[in-house]
Amino acid sequence: MRKLVATFAITQTVGYGVLYYAFSALLGPMSRDLGISTARAAGALTTAVLVTGLASIPVGRWLDARGGHGLMTTGSLVGAVAVFAWSQVETTPQLYVAFAMIGVASAMVLYEPAFAVIVAATEPAHRTKALLGVTLVAGFASSIFIPLTGHLVDAYGWRQTLVILASVLAVLTAPLHATALRRARPRSRGRAAGQVGSARRVLKDAGFWALAGAFVLHSAALAVIAVHLVLYLVSLGHPPARAATLAGLLGLLSVTGRAVTTLSLRWLPMASITAAILVIQGAAICLLPLAGRHLAGAVACLVLFGLGFGVASIATPSILLDRYGAAGYATIAGTLATPVTVARAGAPLAGALLANAVGYRPVILTVAGACVAAGLLLALSRRLQAPAS
Repeated sequence: MRKLVATFAITQTVGYGVLYYAFSALLGPMSRDLGISTARAAGALTTAVLVTGLASIPVGRWLDARGGHGLMTTGSLVGAVAVFAWSQVETTPQLYVAFAMIGVASAMVLYEPAFAVIVAATEPAHRTKALLGVTLVAGFASSIFIPLTGHLVDAYGWRQTLVILASVLAVLTAPLHATALRRARPRSRGRAAGQVGSARRVLKDAGFWALAGAFVLHSAALAVIAVHLVLYLVSLGHPPARAATLAGLLGLLSVTGRAVTTLSLRWLPMASITAAILVIQGAAICLLPLAGRHLAGAVACLVLFGLGFGVASIATPSILLDRYGAAGYATIAGTLATPVTVARAGAPLAGALLANAVGYRPVILTVAGACVAAGLLLALSRRLQAPAS
């Protein structure tokens, strides 16, 4: 188990850093060089996220049937090729094609497939510890790769930076996936009919739709905050540098939140813990328009909100395993990931449109309402009887 956790701690950190977080440091220079607006360039990342969501269900079925060895090794190479292709683009259509490839690679190598492999390869008593070990390290991906990418852009330009990042992705992740996952096999290898049955069973479960609604709302809320928080803090009167620093608290606190959540499992089930955290998030961000003009008030609100910023990544597999067991886990997780990922892709645009129409305060209050509603839906899912196996 330790070898598997160490492998994923490295590959998830590099994978998220290169395939997702590096984009923010590359957006400005890439847009200027290609002669396109930042909105049009940002649409490429939205495309990648949408493709990832659409690919989640077939990837989940593959994982349940065949395991992650070939899929994740191939996905690492596809990701490296896609990032290299990104470095060579000259037109907007070429950019979007490269990001469609990045979306496919992300579905093959990031959290969902990694968690599915851990579920298949570890004993139930060790799963939560293994998932926490991976997410604690990978939670620093943004803190490592955003500044690293910025320094590389300053030194070599955005195109050469992407060549370097593609090389890092290929050299660090593909060999690790190829060697460490060779013995990580699914327990129900080849039982495709059972996997389809698992998906059909959960789709008839009212509790699954409560979970889906909760994670869709929460994912959308976090995506809006991730994109718009700096601008909102600036509108409250904070200098841009301070606003960016305050926003950076969320990434660091997400790691703390995962650890606190895992420790709380000694006393409460994961769904109850997560529901409480989401409601606290809603209350904290609701107070930001009132308290956020002062540094201490902004810090207090963001600390409370940040503790739940990464909780879904560790709560989702735990809740699904508690409710449905390990059989067909990857297919079930992929079914849930599709609407959640689509919501994450579209929410920042919806937030921008609402902000342009009525200002940022209603956006923040909508985020607060979404977090509270998500918490209530999670609590409701606990009261709805799970389907028989």
